[in-house]
Amino acid sequence: MTQRIIIAILMLATISSCSPKQVNEISNSEPVKPKNIIFMIGDGMGVSEVYAALTAKKGELEMARCKHTGFVKTYAADNYITDSAAGATAFATGRKTDNGKLSLSPQLDTLNTILEYAEFNGLGTGLVATAKITHATPAGYIAHNPSRNNYEEIALDFLKTDVDVLLGGGRNNFEKRADSVNLLDQFRAKNYQIVFDTAGMMDVHQGKLFGLLWEDHPPKWKDGRDDFLSKASLKAIELLNPFEKGFFLMIEGSQIDWGGHDNDTEYLVAEAVDFDNAVGEVLDFAQQDGETLVVITADHETGGFGINGGSLETGEVIGGFTTGNHTSTMVPMFAYGPGAEEFMGVIDNTDIFFKFMKLLNLKEELKVNVELSE
Repeated sequence: MTQRIIIAILMLATISSCSPKQVNEISNSEPVKPKNIIFMIGDGMGVSEVYAALTAKKGELEMARCKHTGFVKTYAADNYITDSAAGATAFATGRKTDNGKLSLSPQLDTLNTILEYAEFNGLGTGLVATAKITHATPAGYIAHNPSRNNYEEIALDFLKTDVDVLLGGGRNNFEKRADSVNLLDQFRAKNYQIVFDTAGMMDVHQGKLFGLLWEDHPPKWKDGRDDFLSKASLKAIELLNPFEKGFFLMIEGSQIDWGGHDNDTEYLVAEAVDFDNAVGEVLDFAQQDGETLVVITADHETGGFGINGGSLETGEVIGGFTTGNHTSTMVPMFAYGPGAEEFMGVIDNTDIFFKFMKLLNLKEELKVNVELSE
């Protein structure tokens, strides 16, 4: 074996032993960045909830298509156990806050959200939820309020943005208000197409869409919500995909959390399955598109849910609970598409904001605050 061959073998061995980051440095190439980001939040979804969905689907799980996985720490600024408002604020702004606060610091300073930065930079933006759209998780991307329960004040904050797609429940917070003001007239004046049912939602193929399909929260999946989450997710993608600069879309499976609060295994499992079905539709789009990063996680776990028995053959899940409230356990994270390698290992919930900002080339600039306050 010649000396030249030996040197070549040693160089190949060195490169193959490098981390992906080191290989990029050697080749002077930048990691591929996404044009679009779809962030999917299974509210209250811990590891047991994910495995319950897998069991109910007899061994199949759409989230398992993601090869980059990790865990997310979830604590709030003032509590070892977060609520959804503080969790949404961490995801949306990269900052910890107190439970109950929406995109405000513990000192009540305004924290701009990634949706606001994306909108300011010309990206399409959207929110989809199986709760009312003014509920804590979607509201965290729009509202700046000291209490997540100020639903009518939160509804007013939606008028301060130009988010392109809003799909969920909560019509009464906009239409039947204590101040007798019908905010939907103002949304129509801003060129939103307002729809109140699935058929109307499906009929919109361009422009801004505000779908308030229920007066309050949507019903449970088993009580007639059916596949709204999958349809709404795909509709949002259809309307946002034409944006030349890309889009940011948050999709929440809201009621996994409520099944945990109720200590209702059947409720919890059905909602987790519905969420995973929507994940499958989104991953199908991302696979075909090639420019979309999908990140799937939870704001917290709810119920201390455990699986005490079941069957992959029949889909039966026998669950148990330790509490009717949230827990502080880490939650699972899955990622697919360009930039997915950023979402591995153990990270904090605030890290997700900064990773998204970097991948979308968005900058935290003071002029955003000036622009949004006008």
